[in-house]
Amino acid sequence: MSTNGAADAVRDTIYRSCLLLDDQKWSEWLELCDEGFHYAIKAWSPEINYDMTYFQGGWKDLETMTSLLPKHNTDHSPLKRHTTVYTVDVDEGGETATAVSSFVVYQNMLDGVNSHLDAGESHLFLVGKYVDKLKIEDGKAKFLEREVRLETRRLDKGSHWPI
Repeated sequence: MSTNGAADAVRDTIYRSCLLLDDQKWSEWLELCDEGFHYAIKAWSPEINYDMTYFQGGWKDLETMTSLLPKHNTDHSPLKRHTTVYTVDVDEGGETATAVSSFVVYQNMLDGVNSHLDAGESHLFLVGKYVDKLKIEDGKAKFLEREVRLETRRLDKGSHWPI
C-alpha cells in the first residue's frame, strides 16, 4: 500500500470513529481498535504544573466500561464531534502511523432542568486533540493508542463515556 493510501486509511478510521462515538455505537467503535489498544484522557494543569489523567485503560477496560454505560445515570443530551485530522505520518515500512487531530465536541441539550441552557440549545462541551498511533494491515487502519489531550479541564456530570 502506498503512503498516501495508508494515510487515507488512517483518516478514514479516525473520522469513522467519531461517527460511531457520536452514535454511541461502542462495540463498533471498539472494532476499530486493536486488542492491545491503550486509551487515555489527559489535560495539562498549569495550576499544579502537571498532567491530570481522567481515564487510562486498555481495550478490555473500555469494553467493560462501555457495556455498563446504559446502566449509568447520565445526561443523555447527545454529543457531536467535529474533528479535523492535521497530520498523518506513516512509518517507512507502512505498518504503523501516527496522527494528530483537533476536535470540538458540542452537546445538544435535551432538557434545561439541570443546566443554564434551555432544551434544544447546543453548547461547546470539550476542546482538545487526539494523538493516535495506528497499525495498518490489508488496507485498513486500527487504533493501537489514543491519547485525548483536553484543553477543557472541567468535565460535566454524567460524562463518563469515551471522548
